[in-house]
Amino acid sequence: MPATRPPATVRYLAIGDSFTEGVGDDVDGVPRGWADLVAAGLAEQHGEIDYANLAIRGRLLRPIATTQVDQALSLDPLPTMMTINGGGNDMLRRSLDPAELTGLIRAAVERVSGAGIEPVLLAGPDASRGLPLPRLIHDRGQDLTDRVTDLAQSLGVRFISVFADEEIREPRYWSADRLHLNPYGHRRAADIVLSGLGVPQPARGDVPPLAARPRLVADAAFYGTYVLPWLGRRLWKRSSGDGRRPKLPAWSRVTAP
Repeated sequence: MPATRPPATVRYLAIGDSFTEGVGDDVDGVPRGWADLVAAGLAEQHGEIDYANLAIRGRLLRPIATTQVDQALSLDPLPTMMTINGGGNDMLRRSLDPAELTGLIRAAVERVSGAGIEPVLLAGPDASRGLPLPRLIHDRGQDLTDRVTDLAQSLGVRFISVFADEEIREPRYWSADRLHLNPYGHRRAADIVLSGLGVPQPARGDVPPLAARPRLVADAAFYGTYVLPWLGRRLWKRSSGDGRRPKLPAWSRVTAP
């Protein structure tokens, strides 16, 4: 943003992992995703806003709640509103401490609120249906969502749950990796978030069903293309986000269409 341009009244910042980065909704090779669509929806309501996105795929909740919050609080000017989401990658790890995750979220919210920024807590979509050990992953996600719901109520902050939306669990909203939303899924998530922010969204057309494939063929392709590489990264303690930088680390002006 040019130095001569005054900051917008509304400055929206998103932090998180691949869900918030927009993986699965690429436009010309660059992830767009629900947060970009939310920024566009806010700009349509307000005329223009400033928008930044610090999310990086593969991040666990701890670096989101610490490093990304540090980066957010170093922006000048500060955000007026920040969406906070994380924990999806923690759900896929063998060891999980829900109380620790809840404490990290609490600390992040208190830092953000203390800086005069409105925090908006988000629960991401339930990806368990298409993944190995679906019941375990669903139960972990439900438990963390319940904990964050209680936390938001106790702190008096806004909480929006995409996890609670049953329709977005259907395969037609998910990419081939079954872990990230596709463009239809990101659009639906954006509509849920915007509605939670008081920006009503129009009804969308029907989402086309996925092309039918034999289950064994589909599962073999899924495990060979996505699960085995993921296991390899876990074995070598690597992340899909290693070496990546946020796509929008500084304020970018978004204007109404």
